[in-house]
Amino acid sequence: MAEKYTPEQAKFAKSLIKYFSRLQARIFILTKGKFFNTWPGGYPVMIVETKGAKSNKKRLIPLIYVYKNENPILVASLGGMPKNPSWFYNVKANPKVKIYSPKHNGDYEAVLLSNEERDSLWDTICSFYPSYQEYKENTDREIPVFKCVPS
Repeated sequence: MAEKYTPEQAKFAKSLIKYFSRLQARIFILTKGKFFNTWPGGYPVMIVETKGAKSNKKRLIPLIYVYKNENPILVASLGGMPKNPSWFYNVKANPKVKIYSPKHNGDYEAVLLSNEERDSLWDTICSFYPSYQEYKENTDREIPVFKCVPS
C-alpha cells in the first residue's frame, strides 16, 4: 500500500496539528478541563504531560481519551501520517507521564505495547474513536500504542 499523504502534505498537516494541540492543551489545563475538552466530533480528550526527549522541557499533548481496565492508552496515530508524532519519541525516551482526563488524573508509566498486544486492543481503541481504523489504513507504518500504568 502506498502512503495516503505525500511528505509535503504530512509536513503541513503536522504543523497545523502542532499549533492546535498546543492551544487545546493549554486551555484544557488552565480551565481544569472545562473548555477544549473534546476533539472535533465530540470525542473526549486527555492531556498527556511528558518531557522532551532532547530538550527535557515539559510538553502537553492532547490525545483522544482511550482506556482499558482503568489504564489510559496512548495512540501515536498522527492522523495516519507516514511518520510517528514527535510526542512518541518523548514518551519512549521518558516514559514517566502525567495524565489529565475525565477519570484518570495522575502519574503513570507508559509501556510501549508489542504489535500483538496492540492488535488485541485495536477494537477497544477504535470503539473510543472509530477514525483510528482509517488512520491505520492510510499508512504503511505500524501505529505505536502505549498502555499507561500507575507509577
